[in-house]
Amino acid sequence: MLVAFSVAPSGTAPHTPTAADGSVHDAVAAAVKVVRDSGLPHRTTSMFTEIEGEWDEVFAVVKAATDAVMPFGSRVSLVLKADIRPGRTGELDGKIERLETAIAALEVDG
Repeated sequence: MLVAFSVAPSGTAPHTPTAADGSVHDAVAAAVKVVRDSGLPHRTTSMFTEIEGEWDEVFAVVKAATDAVMPFGSRVSLVLKADIRPGRTGELDGKIERLETAIAALEVDG
């Protein structure tokens, strides 16, 4: 399965200073470190982190990443989207490769 998720703190944490500009990059860094340390295939973009693996292992990483953000606020927001295709692996890159092939075909035909 593929899961795209975004996790961020809100509110104020009792002992964690917040950035003057409202940035949550320190909290996001803590979450992304959990993902990177998991060893699962992943990709982080400006808005989401994608992770690929089996249901239990992916959701364990999402939970750990969410837990890593908890100290940065009084609450945490988690946005998650999943693509569940049993028996498929390598889709983190495979979906992009198929998209690029389709775009190239349009350019040749167009």
